Amino acid sequence: MTRKPTAAKTGAKRVTRSGRPARRKPLKARQLTATADELTGFYRQMLLMRRFEEKAGQLYGMGLIGGFCHLYIGQEAVVSGIQSTLKDGDTILTSYRDHAHMLACGIKPELIMAELTGRAAGISGGKGGSMHMFSVDHGFYGGHGIVAAQVPIGTGLGFAHKYRETDNVSVVYFGDGASNQGQIYESFNMAELWGLPVIFVIENNKYAMGTAIKRASSEVELHRRGESFRIPGEAVDGMDVLAVREAAQRAVDWCRAGNGPILLEMNTYRYRGHSMSDPAKYRSKEEVQKMRADHDPIDQVKQRLLADNIMSEDDMKAMDKGIKATIADAVKFAQECPEPDSAALYRDVLVAASRKEIT
Repeated sequence: MTRKPTAAKTGAKRVTRSGRPARRKPLKARQLTATADELTGFYRQMLLMRRFEEKAGQLYGMGLIGGFCHLYIGQEAVVSGIQSTLKDGDTILTSYRDHAHMLACGIKPELIMAELTGRAAGISGGKGGSMHMFSVDHGFYGGHGIVAAQVPIGTGLGFAHKYRETDNVSVVYFGDGASNQGQIYESFNMAELWGLPVIFVIENNKYAMGTAIKRASSEVELHRRGESFRIPGEAVDGMDVLAVREAAQRAVDWCRAGNGPILLEMNTYRYRGHSMSDPAKYRSKEEVQKMRADHDPIDQVKQRLLADNIMSEDDMKAMDKGIKATIADAVKFAQECPEPDSAALYRDVLVAASRKEIT
């Protein structure tokens, strides 16, 4: 009797008895490795993010940054690892905790600092502030102040990539708190139905705005949230930049190959409160100190660099000194820039008035 060719041999999608495509799984993880240049680059980038955020927190305390300010300290490995796998034309979106994401996109620190301090030279003209930065030129489609608002927008960008027949991907970051929002599941459904190249990234820092995940979510393994939509998911050590990079590369390859969306749960931890106004009394100081001591993403790379004799302690001190100088220059630039003029209030805004009335 002649056997029929299998789906694997013909390239056809394997289907279940219901006629729906079978659940798919990406390739298994490979060994975590990195070159000396890659490790050094990760260390430099994450240290830049850490020093930038520390300075932003200081400026906020001095009253030089207004509104809300959400710091990324402790989570640097997530965006650093993922961004290293992307290419020109890929797009990313995130929530209001967006400063590090912009740095990862290659936006100059001085333009971000100018935006934080409300200056005309800021990346959004000084009108976006901490939570609403944007740069199409860098593939960054915004920090978004409304919880989970970026997810359907990022799904739409995935649709645009597919419609234009490119192999670009849309990376959408959101937090564990946002993962309970209904618009996310509408996005999951559409992304899978249409086979969109979207990487949904849950930055699970365990406490959302101040409530432990086990108190707010009946399913705490957030990478399983896409199962009912047939979207594969994976839990990742979000404190290890190499683990993040490895998982992200598999996800990117999955999407570029036309397999549809994928979900990555990055288990990470923020050292500061939800925002600068949050005293974070819902967790102990001992818990935070233990995370810093045992899992700090920058320290993990530092130990690898030292163990492999790639950098010395003196090299690291020199790098840190240079980064602090870069941040100091960014602050100086921001403080010397003028604020937007009054006419800027009416630019880039839809108003029910004639041009003559607002000039």
